[in-house]
Amino acid sequence: MYLKQREGWIEVITGPMYAGKTEELIRRVKRLEYAEQNVIVFKPTIDDRYAADEVVSHNNTRTRSINIMKAAEIMTYVEKDTDVVAIDEVQFLDEEAVAICEYLADHGLRVIVSGLDRDFRGEPFSFMPRLLSLAEEVTKLSAICVCCHTPATRTQRIVNGKPANYSDPIILVGAKDTYEARCRHCHEVPGRPAVYDALGGNHD
Repeated sequence: MYLKQREGWIEVITGPMYAGKTEELIRRVKRLEYAEQNVIVFKPTIDDRYAADEVVSHNNTRTRSINIMKAAEIMTYVEKDTDVVAIDEVQFLDEEAVAICEYLADHGLRVIVSGLDRDFRGEPFSFMPRLLSLAEEVTKLSAICVCCHTPATRTQRIVNGKPANYSDPIILVGAKDTYEARCRHCHEVPGRPAVYDALGGNHD
């Protein structure tokens, strides 16, 4: 693998589902391609909702991509003429994704990733907080709450027409039949442990 020594940085596009994260990543990729930048796009193999070899937004904008099982596979595709590495749904990769993004940026590549900042419970998603803290640029998008139509920052999982329980598995790939965008107040997680706040109360 060959890497150029020049200025590099990390950009993270984040927010809940249906906020337009993938669409924004594709927009940036296409602009860079128009500028004749050499861009490699990756996505986790687990995300097979729309296409096997493309990153596809919910609005059906798309770009060619390479499927990977583990973050380390990225390193086998980067060449001396690579300018940009883009990763969609980065939260589905393993934690080595953080170190790889840092390494690529340190060696002069522009790294653009998109991913959920919270899981369906409303809690930080795996290694995403670390990646957000290391990035030079963070774009946090919001969706529209399906219940009250205010800005939505959380992802609601639905199972058999009801909110998913706190004890359910964190990762479950799905779309509109499984997930909704919701605001803080409409987000429901049955079985979530009570949280003690500074006012001395217990809240679900």
